[in-house]
Amino acid sequence: MAEILIVEDELSINELIRRNLSLTGHHCTQAFDGLSAVKLLENKRPPACDPVYSNKGFDLIVLDIMLPRLDGYQVYERALGIPTIFLTAKSELTDKLRGLAMGADDYLTKPFQMLELAARVEAVLRRTKKGEAEFVMGDLKCDFNSHQVFLNGTAVECTPKEYELLEVLIRNRNIALSREKLLDMVWGYDFEGGTRTVDVHIQRLRHKLHLENNIRTVYKLGYRLEVQN
Repeated sequence: MAEILIVEDELSINELIRRNLSLTGHHCTQAFDGLSAVKLLENKRPPACDPVYSNKGFDLIVLDIMLPRLDGYQVYERALGIPTIFLTAKSELTDKLRGLAMGADDYLTKPFQMLELAARVEAVLRRTKKGEAEFVMGDLKCDFNSHQVFLNGTAVECTPKEYELLEVLIRNRNIALSREKLLDMVWGYDFEGGTRTVDVHIQRLRHKLHLENNIRTVYKLGYRLEVQN
């Protein structure tokens, strides 16, 4: 679980981001203008006179550029190197280049899909060593570094695609994913097989890992891994 600061002045978008990132296991703090975001960053920053500081800082900022009071660039200048994904309604190349030149880790243009944002968040957290090292749910453990799956402490042999599908479900837990989206995320857009491939692999995971009650079928859509946070 990562500590994520969401800075977005549109209430509905801010709340949608919070809900989706919270569902995947992250703890989110919300700010709706640039000055409030800066104050939150300062409160999380360890005092220079106190090397032992218990208040954990943010692992990532999801930061809109067009903000009241202070814009996203001004907020980022005060973030002191915290990994950041910029959000903006603008699509001009100069805006993207400015953000990336300042050191931002990624850039997403509105409107965007929440699945894409979640994937980019996980990618940045992995690069900055703040992503999950493992996932544990009851008797099941998935080690993301070794790509191994354990059930009751015993390694379970999974094919590469079974493991990739499981990891996608875990990283997007509690989110309904269509068969087409799973096919694209695990097998790639140029895969010539049909969505029946997803169904077969889902059944194998349910059987191997005793996940019949956790990997839920979403009617006329696909599947969702249900996890109690």
